This record gives sequence, C-alpha cells and structure tokens, in this order.
Amino acid sequence: MPVSIVNGTRQWRHRTPAREIAGFAAWLALVAFFVFCWQVMTKDTIWIFVQDAPAQGADILARAFPPRWSYIGQLWKPLWDTLNMATLGTLLGTAIAVPVAFLAARNTTPSQVIARPVALFLIVASRSINSLIWALLLVSILGPGMLAGIIAIALRSIGFVGKLLYEGIEEIDPKQVEAVSATGASGLQVIDYAIVPQVLPSFIGSVVFRWDINIRESAILGLVGAGGLGLNLQSSLNVLAWPQVTTIFLVILATVIVSEWVSARVRQAIT
Repeated sequence: MPVSIVNGTRQWRHRTPAREIAGFAAWLALVAFFVFCWQVMTKDTIWIFVQDAPAQGADILARAFPPRWSYIGQLWKPLWDTLNMATLGTLLGTAIAVPVAFLAARNTTPSQVIARPVALFLIVASRSINSLIWALLLVSILGPGMLAGIIAIALRSIGFVGKLLYEGIEEIDPKQVEAVSATGASGLQVIDYAIVPQVLPSFIGSVVFRWDINIRESAILGLVGAGGLGLNLQSSLNVLAWPQVTTIFLVILATVIVSEWVSARVRQAIT
C-alpha cells in the first residue's frame, strides 16, 4: 500500500500518484472513445424520425391488436415445418460435430499438427456465421425451401455442439482412460468405455439445448425463403397485416416456451 507524508503525518493511499493519473487517463480515453463511436453510429441518423418513433410504434401496436385468431389454422403446417427444420438440422449438425470434436480435443486427436487445427477451424467457422446468413447463402445456391433451412441450422449447430463436446473431452478424468487402456483395449474401445460415459450426460444436455435454440432460429429463417413460420411472417409483413403478425408472434412465443420446458426437463433428467 503506497504511503505519503502530509504535514509530517503518514497517509495511506489506495494507489500511487502515477497509477491515479494513469487511471484518470484511461477513463478519459474511454469517454473519448465512446463519444467517437456515438458520432460514427449517429452521423446518418434522421432525428426527426427518432422523435416520431414513439407515435409510430404506438400506431403499429394499436393496429396489431387484437390478434387474428382465425389465422392460426394456416400456421399449423408452417409450425410443423419449423419443428422439423430445427430437429433435422440439429441431428445433422450433431452427427458432424461428434467426429469433429474428437479431432479437436487434445487427448483424442490423431494429429496435433493437421487434424486438430482443421477441426478447430471448422468449429470457429461454424460459430462465426449466423444461421440467417447461412440460410441466405444456401437459398441462393439450393433455391427456397426447407432443405436450405435444415442445412443452415446444421452448419450453425456444428460449432456449438462441437466446441462444448471437445472441451468436455479434454476435461475427462484420465485415470479411467489409463485403466481401460491397461487392459489392452483398442482406441475405439477406450473411447466407448472410458470417454463416452464421462461426456455423455453433458453432451445430451448440449444437444437438447441447441435444439431449443434452433427452434427459435428456424422460426425466422423463412424471412430469407427457407420455409417455416418465417415465410408466413414475411408475407404478413409485406401486406402490413399486423393482426396476423401478432398471431404469428404468439405462436412462436408459445412454441419457444414449450421447447424451453422440454429442454429443461431433459437436462434435469440426465443430471
């Protein structure tokens, strides 16, 4: 603790004068950086529109209620497509993520020089691009439809599941691996009897959690032509059918609540 002498008495200081000046300079630089960023973000802002935003928002809300409940009958098939898109995309992504995770983990990869960097690159690339962007690219390649949405969900899921799984593999108890290896077991047998039992509960929890997330993301992929509820949402927005938009939002909200409950119960059951 720094000590300074004032009028012949010692006074304890929390920081030295140099550190206090450095701290003040850091805060000043942070404020200046914030002001700069604010100017960059708002240089093209038309403030008259911002001032009118509360009135416009209130007008849209007034036109969006009450919801058009008769429109629900047209949402069952898109809802089913959304659930299928999320489920199939999660399964496909998980099937690819499992071998990628074993290649990425330090204690299971066959090559620290080639296989692990390639696997880590795939995981990072998958996590870096949002599902909506994947869907936009795939729709332009494959055409509109659920196939583009399923592949987009799968590509996004690879990074999420793969990262959690390979980190779980690296954190396993090595004594169990050594015990099984000491019996003369092959590499696949070591994975089956020593590694899989340790990571299986967290792996299942991660997959279910990703499925829960994918349901939410699948609900909006139709905005770029990937099918599901997002397609109905886009068409309703195009014709300014706000009561239908509200109905779709409520259906999405109810679906997410149910999927969240299912996800929580499954994770609770395996822990």
